[in-house]
Formats: sequence, structure tokens, C-alpha cells
Amino acid sequence: MSQIFTPVHIGRYELPNRLVMAPMTRSRANDDDGVPTDIVATYYSQRAGAGLIISEGVYPTATGKGHVRTPGIETDAQVDAWKRVTDAVHARGARIFMQLMHCGRISHPSLLPANAQPVAPSAIKPAGQTWTASGQQEFVTPHELSVAEIADVVAGYRAATRRALEAGFDGVELHAASGYLPEQFLSSGSNKREDQYGGPIENRARFILEVLTAMVKEAGGDRVGIKISPEMNYNDISDVNPQATYWHLVEQLNAFNLAYLHVALFGTPFDYHALLKPRFNGAYLMGGGLDRAKAEAALKKGQADAAVFGSAFLANPDLPARLRNGATLNAPDRETFFSAGEKGYIDYASLDAAEPA
Repeated sequence: MSQIFTPVHIGRYELPNRLVMAPMTRSRANDDDGVPTDIVATYYSQRAGAGLIISEGVYPTATGKGHVRTPGIETDAQVDAWKRVTDAVHARGARIFMQLMHCGRISHPSLLPANAQPVAPSAIKPAGQTWTASGQQEFVTPHELSVAEIADVVAGYRAATRRALEAGFDGVELHAASGYLPEQFLSSGSNKREDQYGGPIENRARFILEVLTAMVKEAGGDRVGIKISPEMNYNDISDVNPQATYWHLVEQLNAFNLAYLHVALFGTPFDYHALLKPRFNGAYLMGGGLDRAKAEAALKKGQADAAVFGSAFLANPDLPARLRNGATLNAPDRETFFSAGEKGYIDYASLDAAEPA
């Protein structure tokens, strides 16, 4: 029997299969107010065959926005729009978590209220660019957060968790990968602080643990997950000893009784799954370049509890049916990953018989 299509317990939920749709930025919100457009509900409901959907990254507060046309969860209008999304997904019997994504220094003043400076643990300018309404712009030197400002950011995550639940989400995921704010605090290359948030790993992990504490207070641990991606090195992030860093972090996570740990690996030769899964007590979600064969092998060997698929779900709204039936997969159109409108978003073809036997 295929392991992919067996039930799995993740947090408080019993899911019908072990296929998870990865969080993927798609840039289909209104850029002026961060409200998801009407086609967002269609997009997610089309993919409701997943055992669990994890939404695209959603900024908890406007100061956490990092890319053009990304959505928020701070205002009533944003909550109302997301409620239409969760209603559409739930109508098809699926579960959906919201990924909370504070980009920190990976932003630009033109994306932020009153052209504010992006924030970070340390005032270190990252190399690279981000997409704004006027095209790609170089990153700038960020504002180093004070201890009081860090507390405000943590409170923003808590409020965003509450808003996500009000919008009907089944849970929330902390985005602690891809070089965004939580990973900026965690990593020695971007965190040069000399207070309780910097220096040894016990201090650099403090921000993530405080954010998780706040999220768990709102949702309960069994409705909170976290995503990490060791040595992805995206957005100019680096760490002097990543294996020790992530070993320490994951061991601290067990105190929260989280729904899951989502580990996506890209380009590192080191097997972090073998290092981290034995140290985490909850459901372990494996992601990063999986196909059916790789996912089946990992599940059968007990290396993961669920398999996370990204671009395959993007291009195949009925991915579970295609995998079950051995059907050919649509190829993703990379030119439309972050464009506006329906093309490359809700117009991918489905199989005629999408419902598996």
C-alpha cells in the first residue's frame, strides 16, 4: 500500500493523506492593502486534495512585508478575505495552516509604512534585491531592533495568530527559514548583538522561542508548526556552525508540543533529516525537491511523517489524484510564479477524473 495515501495525525488533526502543500509566495494580493484577491480562494480550494495546505507567507504586521503584492493578516479587511479562502478550503474537506512570515531586513522602504527602514537583529545590509512595485530594488541597511521593539514584534506575531484563527485557519506555521527575521536572529552571520538576543546559540535562539511562546498561547501547541531550512543560505544568511545551531533549536521545540516540524533542505550535502527527526517529538514534515518515489521511500523508512510538495502542487491542482493514478504532471510556468492575475495561478489543467477511487 502507498504510504502517501494513509492517514496521519498532525497536531490535533487526523489528515486523510500525507501530502502537504508547501507554502509558496504567489504575489496575488492587492499591493496597497495586503488583501488577498478573489482568485486566492479559488487557488487554494483547487488544491484541497492535500492532507494539509500551508499558505503562502503572510506578514503578521505591515512592517514585516518584504515583497510586492504579498498578503497580510493585520486588518479586518485582510481577515475577511482570508475567511473566504478558509471557507472554500473547508468546503472541500481540507485543512489549512497560515504561514506567518516577517521578512525583517529582506525588504525595502518602499514596501513599508511611511517608507520605514526594514528591521533586523543587527544593522547589517544583506546582499541582493527584492521585488517592489517599481521592480527590483537593492536591500538597504536595516534598523537594529531594540529590546523593547523586539517585544513589539513578538506581540505582533501573537496578534497575527489570533487573527489567523479568526479567519478560520486550522493552525499557523512560523516561517523560520529563507533568511527572514527569525532566521536572522538565529544565524551568527546576521546577528552580531551583544545582549540577551545575540552571541551564543542559547541567546540567538531566544527570539524564535519567544515568538513560539506567543503563538502557542493563542493557538495551543497542537495548532502551531515551524519551518526551518538549514544551510539553504537564501537571502544572504549564514551561520558559523549550522549543525550545532539547529540541533539546539530543535531540542528546545519539544517543550511546546508543536503540531509539526517542517524541514526543507535545498543544496546541503549534510543529512539534517537524520540529525533532527530523532530529536523532535511531534510530526516531522520533509520538504525540498521531492517526487513520489522519494516521498514514498522516506515515509516507508520512517524518515518523515508527511511529504511536502511545492511547485508540483503549484502546477497540478489535483496532485494527489495524479500521483495515485500515475498520471503525467503539468510543468510549472516559472514566468508566472510572482505575476498578477489568473495566468499560471488558477488555470492549470486538472485530470478529467480527479477523484481517486
